[in-house]
Amino acid sequence: MKFVTYINKEGITRTGLFTERGIVDMHKAGNGALPQDMLGIIQCGDLCSSNIYELDLENAAVTDTLKEVKLLPPLPNPPSFRDFIAFETHIKNATKRFGDEVPKEWYEIPVFYFSNAAVMKGHGEEIKRPAKCERLDFELEVAAIIGKAGMNIKASEADEYIFGYTILNDWTARDLQAQEMKVKLGPAKGKDFATSIGPYIITKDELEEYKTVDDRFDLNMTASVNGKIITEGNFKTIHYTFGQMMERASEDVMLYPGDVIGSGTVGWGCIMELGTDKQPWLQPGDEVELTVTALGSLKNKIA
Repeated sequence: MKFVTYINKEGITRTGLFTERGIVDMHKAGNGALPQDMLGIIQCGDLCSSNIYELDLENAAVTDTLKEVKLLPPLPNPPSFRDFIAFETHIKNATKRFGDEVPKEWYEIPVFYFSNAAVMKGHGEEIKRPAKCERLDFELEVAAIIGKAGMNIKASEADEYIFGYTILNDWTARDLQAQEMKVKLGPAKGKDFATSIGPYIITKDELEEYKTVDDRFDLNMTASVNGKIITEGNFKTIHYTFGQMMERASEDVMLYPGDVIGSGTVGWGCIMELGTDKQPWLQPGDEVELTVTALGSLKNKIA
C-alpha cells in the first residue's frame, strides 16, 4: 500500500491510499473508523493494518485525483528524524574532497545526526534557499518509517519495527555546513531548513521482491535537475542495513512509531560529490527530481 497526506479540493487535509485510479480517502473508505492522520495510522499498528486490508480497495470510491489535490509530506510531523551516513562511497568522496580520510570509527558503528523534524516538505512543495546560502545541494536518500516502539532492537529483528519506506531529500547548505562543522558538532544550520519526503510511504511488504540475500534492497536511484539525469546509483550498495542503523539508534533509548530513519546519501548522490563542473549549485527556479524503484519520484523546485 502507498499512503499519502494531501489537501483535497475542499481544502481539508486528509490521509489517503495512492492507487492507479487515484486517491482513496482513508477516513471515508473506513466509514470514520480509521485515524484521520498518517501518524495515527502508524501508531494504530496491526489493528489499523487489518482494517485497511479488509477494505475493498479495488472498488472503493476514488475521491480525488492527483491534479485536484496538493500533496503534503506523507508524514508531516514525525516525532523525530535521524539521518545516517551509511554509504561507503559517499563518505569516501566527502572526506577526500575535504582532504581527509574516512575515520576508522565509521567502520565500527553506524553514525547519525538529529535533524529538524518540523520542516518536512512534500512532493511539489517549493524549497526556500537559506538567506546566507550560495551553495545549495540535494542528497539522494531512502528513509525507513518506524512502525512500533522498541528499545535495544536487534538488527535481525528490525523488520518487525518498520512500517514502510519513502524517498528522502536531505537538502544541504554546503557553505553553512562547512563553516559550522569545523567546530565538530554536526551540520546544524546547514541542514535544518528543509527535508523532503514522499511522494508516498510504501508499506514494507511491497519491497519484499526487491530484498537481497544480505537484507538490502535492489532499488535503482536517480537524481535529475531541470529534467536531466545527473547521477544514478543503487540502494543495494549501502554498507549498513536499516536493521544495523536501528540497532544503533535504539541503544538505551526508545524508538517511537513515526520516527524517521534516513539512510544517508547514495554514492555520487549529491553535487558535492559530483563537482560543480558537472552540476552547479542549485539556484532559484531549479527543479530537482529524485526517483527510486518502487518508491516513485519526489520533485521540488527551489523558490
